[in-house]
Amino acid sequence: AMGNWLVNHWFSAAVLAAWLGINIFLFTYYFLFFDRNEQYFYTRAILGSALAWARASAKCLNFNSMLILLPVCRNLLSFLRGTCSCCRRTLRKQLDHNLTFHKLVAYALALLTAVHTIAHLFNLERYNQSQQATDGGLPAVLSKMHLQGSKWLNPIHSNQTTVEYVAFTTIPGLTGVIITLALILMVTSSTEFIRRNYFELFWYTHHLFLVYFAGLVIHGIAGLVRGQTKQSMAEVHPYHCAEYLTQRAQNCTHYCCKDPEFGSIPAESWKWVLAPIILYVFERILRVWRAQQKVVVTKVVMHPARVLELQMQKKGFCMEVGQYIFVNCPAISSLEWHPFTLTSAPEEDFFSIHIRAAGDWTERLIDTFQLEIPRIEVDGPFGTASEDVFQYEVAMLVGAGIGVTPFASILKSIWYKFQQDDQTLKTKKIYFYWLCRDTGAFAWFNDLLASLEQKMAESGKADFLTYRLFLTGWDTSIANNVALHFDTATDTVTGLRHKTIFGRPMWNMEFAAVAAAHPRSVVGVFLCGPQALAKSLQKSCHQHSSLDPRKVKFYFNKENF
Repeated sequence: AMGNWLVNHWFSAAVLAAWLGINIFLFTYYFLFFDRNEQYFYTRAILGSALAWARASAKCLNFNSMLILLPVCRNLLSFLRGTCSCCRRTLRKQLDHNLTFHKLVAYALALLTAVHTIAHLFNLERYNQSQQATDGGLPAVLSKMHLQGSKWLNPIHSNQTTVEYVAFTTIPGLTGVIITLALILMVTSSTEFIRRNYFELFWYTHHLFLVYFAGLVIHGIAGLVRGQTKQSMAEVHPYHCAEYLTQRAQNCTHYCCKDPEFGSIPAESWKWVLAPIILYVFERILRVWRAQQKVVVTKVVMHPARVLELQMQKKGFCMEVGQYIFVNCPAISSLEWHPFTLTSAPEEDFFSIHIRAAGDWTERLIDTFQLEIPRIEVDGPFGTASEDVFQYEVAMLVGAGIGVTPFASILKSIWYKFQQDDQTLKTKKIYFYWLCRDTGAFAWFNDLLASLEQKMAESGKADFLTYRLFLTGWDTSIANNVALHFDTATDTVTGLRHKTIFGRPMWNMEFAAVAAAHPRSVVGVFLCGPQALAKSLQKSCHQHSSLDPRKVKFYFNKENF
């Protein structure tokens, strides 16, 4: 299974290894540089190793801040996907892991920020102690140099100050506090729970990235951490002259009597983030331009359980199965864009989405459409097509909960290809497994299955699609109703010919049945659902694949929607 993962995800693994490698290299190189370089001999005399911890984490923060915007440049990724259309599909598919990489970089930023902040708190404490010290030691002598003009090394020049005061009154301190607060708010508001239930909170809080980048660029301008200048190093090298600073005679004639001079480390965060910021500005301009293109809503269908279906047309819009779009309704909010999986097939002359009432924005959109048809803006489509489904003669499709949505597009497209005798379609048989707590919110999908079932029966192809609905959340009233109508031709829960099964699937039995029915086939297993389910399906694929190359083989594909 691991070998299979590496074959399919070698590009992701290579990107991950390179990212980790560069982070480790930057941290190690700059840690050793600031921990050993003679230029910072006097700075280390006051700060100790906390200097190296602060500077090494700062370099990694710059590097990751440079990367964080790139995975969310949707149009840039679409362009890359288009330019490498000649590449293997597995490589293009890796670009769909953009948000996973974005989250990974964000977690790295959070960790590095913690290291950087703690190190600087130690630094401020040591600067303060050295300023107040009266023992005549090297840190105390160095801290008094501000009395002789601009030669200072210690940024704290007063005995009546505190670490908290410096943190809130200096440019690095204040911007550091603001950046950290912005980062904490962005990370905490982007959890799965908040994104699913309070998308607006996530959306607006995430725009604090503007504050983050502005703060980052300003953060190092004051240059509070200093080192000895090159010229001063040549004149009074610390290895020869440091001892003379603490034990200098009044009538000293030695060349070391001259005081060392110090200069600031130049601010460099802007160099790291300038290019990604320019790219991101272009991305936003492109989004605005694309959003201005007219979208015509051709049909509005209100399904049970407050699910709204929108069928739309837009000039030049070209979709493939498994893709998604971003939708904006200026009448509700001109800033909010929400992602929706496309539920239409490429063969249809419109594109459609199904919107479930889940949160303020969707509630208001559904209410608005019940009164009038407002103006809609669309950006997309995005994502790599899930056309792998068409490459297997037998396909097992598993949709769990909301994960059933992309299969609407896939099932419709397969049916159109099947009807048109499309040569690209190798599929001869589909097994579809639908797992959900209650069918209420997916009544529209039920209708789609019923219409497909009817069309297939009319064409004499009733056995092309076998599907099973597993109701994982049910109560006694449903159970009693089922018991009463057990011998009816259609199902009591869904009204479909195939019966609803209560509880979770026994995957071993399902796979064994498919293997027995297709002993010499290559079976593609596709999942759109939770990670736990992915693991058990992967295990079943492994267990039920025959070692004999002429016999049944199961290949697992997890779709990223």
